Amino acid sequence: MKILCIGRNYVDHAKELNNPVPEQPVFFLKPETAILRPGYDFFYPDFTNDIHHEIEMVIKINKTAKGVHPKFAGNYFGEIGLGIDFTARDVQAQCKAKGLPWEHAKAFDTSAPIGYKFINKKDLNLDDIGISLTINGETRQQGSTASMIFSINEIIAYLSRFITLKKGDLIFTGTPEGVGKVNIGDHVCGYLNGEKLIDFKVK
Repeated sequence: MKILCIGRNYVDHAKELNNPVPEQPVFFLKPETAILRPGYDFFYPDFTNDIHHEIEMVIKINKTAKGVHPKFAGNYFGEIGLGIDFTARDVQAQCKAKGLPWEHAKAFDTSAPIGYKFINKKDLNLDDIGISLTINGETRQQGSTASMIFSINEIIAYLSRFITLKKGDLIFTGTPEGVGKVNIGDHVCGYLNGEKLIDFKVK
């Protein structure tokens, strides 16, 4: 199982980080060890003091996909979930300044908390899924997939040009505006269409 992540897929998020709005999907990978399973808390790593939350809709691939046309991309996923792309923003800034890849900042262990369940896509309006994140009960991020630059089908088609997608792979589809720092002691919750799917503490 692998984790593929789309960056800068919401215009307002790209702007809040002073990044250009992409003409093609920007993607990077996280290893399987990045997954933080439901029921576990997040422990702050010792190489950073600036971890940022990025709440995202997650697609679960249900069969092998290679060179998929956007028209048929819907055949390659059946479930939607929720995840957080934790980012060591200070480390990422150092990587960017040196023209280096972002893996140090994005792919570390437990940097990808996921929700406790995935929902059948037939039960959702894929064009308008609400996602939000709260810290200590205060809403920090709130958005809808209606604001994504690249749709689910476009994402699957684009990724499958370069990397064969296999059953069980997860695709993080980008985050809306409002990203910010998490601190030790914070209680983090994530919601998909108002249903709480993520709930953990930062230690």
